[in-house]
Amino acid sequence: MSDIERDPEPPTFADLDIDDRVLKALSDVGYESPSPIQAATIPPLLAGSDVVGLAQTGTGKTAAFAVPILSRIDLAQKSPQALVLAPTRELALQVAEAFGKYATHIPGVHILPIYGGQSYGVQLSGLRRGVHIVVGTPGRVIDHLEKGTLDLSKLTYLVLDEADEMLKMGFQEDVERILSDTPEHKQVALFSATMPGAIRKISKQYLHDPVEITVKSKTSTASNISQRYVQVAHQRKLDALTRVLEVEDFESMIIFVRTKQATEDLAERLRSRGFSAAAINGDIVQAQRERTIGQLKSGAIDILVATDVAARGLDVDRISHVVNYDIPHDTESYVHRIGRTGRAGRAGEALLFVAPRERHLLKAIERATRQPLAEMQLPSVDDVNAQRVAKFGDSITESLTSDNLALFRKMIEDYEQEHDVPLADIAAALAVQSRDGEAFLMTPEPPPAPRREREPRERPARRFDDGPPARSRGPEGRSHGSEGRSHGSEGRSHGSEGRSHGSEGQELATYRIAVGKRHRVVPGAIVGAIANEGGLRRSDFGHISIRPDHSLVELPADLSRETLEALRRTRISGVLIQLQPDSGPPSGRPGRGGRDDRGGGKFQRDRDGRHNPH
Repeated sequence: MSDIERDPEPPTFADLDIDDRVLKALSDVGYESPSPIQAATIPPLLAGSDVVGLAQTGTGKTAAFAVPILSRIDLAQKSPQALVLAPTRELALQVAEAFGKYATHIPGVHILPIYGGQSYGVQLSGLRRGVHIVVGTPGRVIDHLEKGTLDLSKLTYLVLDEADEMLKMGFQEDVERILSDTPEHKQVALFSATMPGAIRKISKQYLHDPVEITVKSKTSTASNISQRYVQVAHQRKLDALTRVLEVEDFESMIIFVRTKQATEDLAERLRSRGFSAAAINGDIVQAQRERTIGQLKSGAIDILVATDVAARGLDVDRISHVVNYDIPHDTESYVHRIGRTGRAGRAGEALLFVAPRERHLLKAIERATRQPLAEMQLPSVDDVNAQRVAKFGDSITESLTSDNLALFRKMIEDYEQEHDVPLADIAAALAVQSRDGEAFLMTPEPPPAPRREREPRERPARRFDDGPPARSRGPEGRSHGSEGRSHGSEGRSHGSEGRSHGSEGQELATYRIAVGKRHRVVPGAIVGAIANEGGLRRSDFGHISIRPDHSLVELPADLSRETLEALRRTRISGVLIQLQPDSGPPSGRPGRGGRDDRGGGKFQRDRDGRHNPH
């Protein structure tokens, strides 16, 4: 076959006319050849064209826009030249971190993340010093624009990252407001997983003759990842995980849980059982995160317990197993999670814990990945004990090569002669000593006591005020009745007194926000915006009632003053939500759904001494 007939070789980063300093940084982090989105996007961006890139998360979009921007940055200009808008604080931090990594060999370049939940002082001092690249969430960027602390008059590059997510979270008007404050002549790159009508509208209005690039994933999950599931009750998860860790042969592992607190709790429990485990979550500072990941890479720890957000951007080749300790609520999260293993062509193992009432989520994952997950039987007590005995023998064999063997042999021989005790008994006593009082072999647990059957009670389901009954028979939410009691992992509402308790037992209170049906808000936009700007989790939300000109949202009653201030300045659909505690129904007249349409009430204490909105 002649050279002309051969398939062209895939390009390298060196073929893309990238600045040499950026090229060296890419080489330092081990990048050799660009991903499809990078190979297609970097050249037109370097040439000055606007770009619309359609690609899923995890395809390498960040480098696709960061590399061209850094290759053309003007260090002499101290006002912002590039602005990257991201839907969440976690993504903003991840993008800023990537820019810093690719700019290692460009001394003097300043990159600043700005997002809700962080104090203004850090951001203001960074902006005053001068910054070349700003990575921010829409709400906080608008805050700085309104305060006059962010100057976009000399902006050259604008990136909208995960634009469809920003629109889902109610940021469309915010994004358009920011775009209107930027110079007309600038280069724009828009990245999105989908192309809804609103994204198409923004592209037509604000981008000039953009190059459209679409990268489709060939498969949802890598073929070199073996996927299994274990059906296990929630209260037996830790025991099940312990058995898996003792019997399964793994190099290193990531265990995914839903909440920040769960990462700390589970890591501590694993450490108490003798496993080298550490936690990462959104509350951990960057320096500690880097140290922990470095320990995982070096083998100083073998198990990382993480949330989805904290694991973004994590790339460690030695991760052989991913365990979904808490099943994800959406299939995309599952695909992202298990993609942390099976790197660099190596085989990977993915294990999913499924409670009996979560089987519908398992079916959704199987449909999305287009392949069934094989059911795995938990290792038995005998399996675990056999493994412990084998590892004990291996530890003896390994210790026989120790340099201290002669010293201890002399000490044992002296003890044997002095006390006339057989060597085998002495060795057994030392083994008992090494266990520090813990049992060596696992014993079978007694069967659970039979459950008492409750008589069923008929109660009507609660409703969202703007939609169908909020009745769910799945594991994530059960509605029970006329007493106004809703039990679910996302929040728990208790009756006419207006008291609520969330999934982790925290007390919830009702807050009023200044957006409603006439602003065309939906519950997802409310949850997304408040969670992002206030640093909350989805499990912190209870009932959401959308009224004509405002909405009522159940949130933790003990929100800090800083969080409340941040949420008052949060925008949904371009409107300041002005969050404040709800006053409840006016005296002598019940409000709709037990509350009126007025806000501004104060917390009062009930007879139990708890805070309640009345």
